[in-house]
This record gives sequence, C-alpha cells and structure tokens, in this order.
Amino acid sequence: MTVSKPEGHVVDVAIVGAGISGVDAACRLQQRCPGKSFVILESRARIGGTWDLFRFPGVRSDSDMFTLGFPFRPWPHDQAIVGGEAIRQYVEDTASEFGIFERIRFNTQVTAASWSSADARWTVETNQGAFTCSFLYLASGYYDYGRGHRPDWPGEADFGGRIVHPQFWPDDLDFAGKRIAVIGSGATAVTLVPAMAREAAQVTMVQRSPSYIVAAPGRDAMAGSLQRLLPQSVVAPLIRWKHILLTILLFGRARRRPLRVAEWIREQARKALPDGYPVERDFSPSYDPWDQRLCLIPDGDLFTAISGGKVAIATGEIDRFVPEGLRLKNGELVPADIVVTATGLNMRLLGGIELEVDGEPVHAADHVIYKGMMLSGVPNLFVAFGYTNASWTLRSDLTARSVCRLLRRMDAKGYRACVARPPAGIERRPVMELTSGYVQRAAATLPAQGDRQPWRVPQHYLRDAAAMTLRPLDEGLEFVLNQTHG
Repeated sequence: MTVSKPEGHVVDVAIVGAGISGVDAACRLQQRCPGKSFVILESRARIGGTWDLFRFPGVRSDSDMFTLGFPFRPWPHDQAIVGGEAIRQYVEDTASEFGIFERIRFNTQVTAASWSSADARWTVETNQGAFTCSFLYLASGYYDYGRGHRPDWPGEADFGGRIVHPQFWPDDLDFAGKRIAVIGSGATAVTLVPAMAREAAQVTMVQRSPSYIVAAPGRDAMAGSLQRLLPQSVVAPLIRWKHILLTILLFGRARRRPLRVAEWIREQARKALPDGYPVERDFSPSYDPWDQRLCLIPDGDLFTAISGGKVAIATGEIDRFVPEGLRLKNGELVPADIVVTATGLNMRLLGGIELEVDGEPVHAADHVIYKGMMLSGVPNLFVAFGYTNASWTLRSDLTARSVCRLLRRMDAKGYRACVARPPAGIERRPVMELTSGYVQRAAATLPAQGDRQPWRVPQHYLRDAAAMTLRPLDEGLEFVLNQTHG
C-alpha cells in the first residue's frame, strides 16, 4: 500500500489534535484513504490530549476501555476502567504501531484558519508557520486546555493552606497526612477523593448539591474469561458490543423511568454505605439521571473510603474561606490544610481557533451541526465531537469513517469542496442536552442541532451508525467540481 506523505506545509488533510480523536482520524485516513497526505498539529509536547493534560491523583476515564479504545486496535485486557497514564500510553502505542508519529508536529499551536473558495484551500496559521490543506479536521475536543472553571470565594486570602485546581496539578504538592477539602461532586471530585484518601489524614468532599454516583466493577469478568479461551479477534467485538448495548439500555431506561432509576441508584449507595448513612442528603440530586452525566466509581472506591472513615461529605453552599479551612452557609466548618477546587472545566469548541470563510469570521453559535461532524456553511471542515452519554471514541470513530467515505466519494466524482446546507424552516435545538454547569456556561458559544436527520445528534450509537452508513452520503451537502471537471 502506498501512503502519500506531506511535502513541507502543504497537505490534503490537516488534523488538529493528537489525542484519541486525532489519532483515530489519522489511522482511519491511513487505512481508508491511503492516497491522502496528512499532518497532525499538536500544541503539546506529548501525544494523548486530555490524558496528557490531567495529572491529578487517581485520574481515570469514566468510560470503559472496550469502547474508549480503538475498534481497529482493541483493548486487550480485562481491566475496564483504567488510569489516565494507561490511556495515554495506549494512544501512544497505537500511534507508534500505525506509523502516525512521523506525521505529528508537536508544540504546534493552531491559532487561526481561513478558507478560500477561489483556491478551495484552508490556510492554517500556527506558531510554527502556516500550513495549507484541502480539508481541515478539528480533533481538539471541547475543553479549554489553558484554564479551568474556578469560582472565587470570600476570604481566600485568609486561608492558611494551599489552594490548587486539578487541571494544573502541582508536582510538588505533598498531601500525605494532611486534611484535604475537595470542592465539587462531579467526575473529577469522585476520582480525586478516594485517591487522595490513601495518603491524606482526612478528605472531605464539599458539594453544593449531590450528583448521581454509580459503582461499577473495575474489571470485566466476562472479558477475562473469554480472553483465556478465545482469540482476541473473536473476544474484542463481543465485549465491545456488550458495553455499547448495556450503555444504550441503561440510558434509555433512565429517560423512560427516571424516578425508578434514581431510586435504584440511591439504593445501591445505601447498600454500600454504613447503616443509617444520610443517603438522601448526600446522594439524592434534584435533577433526573442523565440530565447531567452520571459519575462512575470503579469497585465502589468512594463508598469504601467513606465506610472506612477516611472520607466525609459536607453538603451545602460555601459561605467563605477561613484561616483553618471552609465555612458553609449552614455553619458547618470544614477544616483543611489543602483545598482542591474540582469545580469543573470550561468548554472551548473548535480548539479556540479563529475561523474565516472568504474573509468572513465563523461564529459556531450561528451554525447548525451536520451529522455531528460539520458546521453548516463552512466548506471542507470536519469536527470530531464525542458522546455525552457514552464513550467519546464511539462517536469520533464514526465521524472518522464517515469523513473517509466522503473523501473517497469526492475523489471519484471530481469534487473539490463540500458544504452542508440546512433546509429552510429547520428548528434549532441545543446540541448538548445537559444541564451541567460547563454546558450551560458555554451555551451561547455552541452550534445548534436541528430537529431532523441529518441535522440531529441522537446520542445513540446504533441510530448514529445507521444514519452515518446507510443514509445517502450526499444528503444535505452541496459540492463544487474541480475546474478540470467543470
């Protein structure tokens, strides 16, 4: 198989980001469009994206590795929930095995990109010079890598200890034997708390309001048994589809019977916690399951830490910092030597890149997303956007395969540009139907989705897979012929 390589800064496809989405896109291009040259532009010095950024204790994914892993290089172990460094290493090993490293330009920050219809090319501006490409593929996720969400509280200057944010974990932080207050109750907090409790004297999770927290086995017993008996080529699809279907089933049930699912989640917490624990106070959110993401704790580690006495939960709004820790509005004092503000992330769609089309700026909020992978009216631009209720890779790999299919069709038909055009009268709806703080804070900057296919993002892998592979490839698209064909 002959694979084209980029010459200088001119390529067919420029991929922004060398995390899971970017490596997936590169591998799919290499497999399915071997004639296309491509480059990956990565702002960091290492591969891995999110899993290179976050270094706080216990950092892990809340998605199982059988679906977070690449389908073309299945996760070979029975450990379903793994730490961040293991995920980063897996992505790095995949890139090495598929020869992707030579295509990555590290320490290359993309700042702007402009499309010229006359040339049918993107010019991509970076701190390492400009690149030109026919297609721009944004695989930069939706987090702001430069800053996390960090509220300010009265009295911070009075606090006698240290305040840190998980997104910028200091290498020199020694918390052994210390009293820790972790502000927050989301995925980061429920990961940090049991991990820090192994060395700290005491850890208190300070939450304004509870989240839904669900325990799941860290290992997949079925995977372990089958991997000892059958070849990986047989086992991997079976385990992957088991997790896909189980996720769809649980999400669907939560939507159809939210009260019953909420009570089931609380009942599991009651069983795992000491008798008489105030589950209604600390583990009973005011919203329905999946109005916000569920927090997964492998092997119930948070519940175990609470039962062991090393972890406590304080539920209530923070009034202020005081010299010895935090004081809540209900009067409760939370003593702390270190306060960790696990208060969330900021979203930054399109990697913060300033986009222009023929000199006109592109504002994502003015556009509708097409098949979850293109912005209406923006030619030859693809966006990897994962699921909110399942593994990120499931959706980003669908996007990568669909992009390859589209590129092959364009080559066969002699097209040099494609653009998505929504029909008149389409109803705009939020692209992320969650009430989570990070989504609401970014709502004004996000594109919309529509009320019908192919402008609807169903958050359902089976429906997505059917829509992306079975519906007409050119539905909702306009194409521009190469001059030699026109």
